[in-house]
Amino acid sequence: MTNPLIDSLTAVVAERPGDTPLRLHLAELLIADGRGADAVPHLGIVLASEPTNERATALMRAALGVPAPGHEAVAPSAAPAPTAPTTAAPTPASLAPASPEPSVPTQATQASGRKPEEATPASSNKPTRESETQRFDWRSAEEQVGGPAPAFVNGAEPVYNEAPPAAEDVWDVETATSTLADVGGMQDVKDRLNMAFLAPLRNPELRRLYGKSLKGGLMLYGPPGCGKTYIARALAGEIGASFINVTLTDILDQFIGNSEANLHSLFVTARRHAPVVLFLDEIDAIGQKRSQSTSAAWRGVTNQLLMEMDGIGADNEGLFILAATNTPWDVDPALRRPGRFDRSVAVLPPDAPARHSILYHYLKDRPMEGIDLGVLVRQTSGFTGADLAHLVDSAAEFAMMDSLRTGTVRMMTMQDFTNALKQVRPSAGPWFASARNIVEYGNRDGQYDDLAAYMKANKLL
Repeated sequence: MTNPLIDSLTAVVAERPGDTPLRLHLAELLIADGRGADAVPHLGIVLASEPTNERATALMRAALGVPAPGHEAVAPSAAPAPTAPTTAAPTPASLAPASPEPSVPTQATQASGRKPEEATPASSNKPTRESETQRFDWRSAEEQVGGPAPAFVNGAEPVYNEAPPAAEDVWDVETATSTLADVGGMQDVKDRLNMAFLAPLRNPELRRLYGKSLKGGLMLYGPPGCGKTYIARALAGEIGASFINVTLTDILDQFIGNSEANLHSLFVTARRHAPVVLFLDEIDAIGQKRSQSTSAAWRGVTNQLLMEMDGIGADNEGLFILAATNTPWDVDPALRRPGRFDRSVAVLPPDAPARHSILYHYLKDRPMEGIDLGVLVRQTSGFTGADLAHLVDSAAEFAMMDSLRTGTVRMMTMQDFTNALKQVRPSAGPWFASARNIVEYGNRDGQYDDLAAYMKANKLL
């Protein structure tokens, strides 16, 4: 049955939470009623604000069933009762200090070899720790406080040596939206891609009739900024295949063996998403010449790439590998044999039709008037695709700054391009300077014939 007095005091304490004496009185009544667990929260509130409150401390011990310090000690041994002082006058002999009688060692003391002062008393006033533990009723205390205390650490324990994520969670498999029709010019590159991959994929009956396989590779090389990555994305969008773009940082690792494991994981993911276009950027770093490797770790990466491209233990059907590099002469010769990278195609600065398409692509969404694309195409011979994009941005900057100075927004004109052409120069010159020696003295097998033809046509050789 509930106690009406306790219920009334509980309601009053809820309305007057700062009344400490009333809260202590309520706690005392709860303890007396055998409801120590209900008294603990009230006493905790008091002790939180008044840690030195002796009454609250004593009630908390009573609520938890913990005996007060000093009250659980064993009763001390009986001492001789003091004698009443006598009224008789002291004699001279009684005034003299009594000489202490020498203590006689007991048999136990003599046997232990200790001095009489060091002998252990038969009874001690301090209880032992074992006796305290035996006397304390832990089950009763647990019931009074409402069960075991909650865990002070939330959440699951950390898992060490966790298995690495699955291969499909590591590599980003994209869906390309651009097609080869979005690539301006570069008809030679498009024809090579159509012959090696697009035509066999679109005509499976003819492919089976002639025994043409879908696996293989094509290496794109040329100066930076000519659109090698863009062509790879356009090829994936042309066939509706998945596209995986892999860079140098995705493969190489500081620990020996991890780079080879990354390569294997990459090819496993690519085979699961076939048909897929796998684009390996900067192939000269991943598959560099083993004769130039300064450590065994670098040679291991090239060896692993050779094994994956051969399809040892797996089928590479539907896996078309595109690679891009600025220095094809640094790629290991074993990667360039038939069955791996069958052909090498030079992606060089765009020709006139390609420059026209690129300039139109970057200008179609900008405010312009009087722009003669034919004149710009003739003035930008030797410009890469990145150079043309930079030229359009520079011309837009001139028009924007003029609008800010005059306070009137105006269109982009040919004068802006004239000013921009004074600052923007073709960036492929240093690359052709380094490639000249390779073309002249290292082209005995004819693998750089298309590069040599371009350089002769543009008076670079």
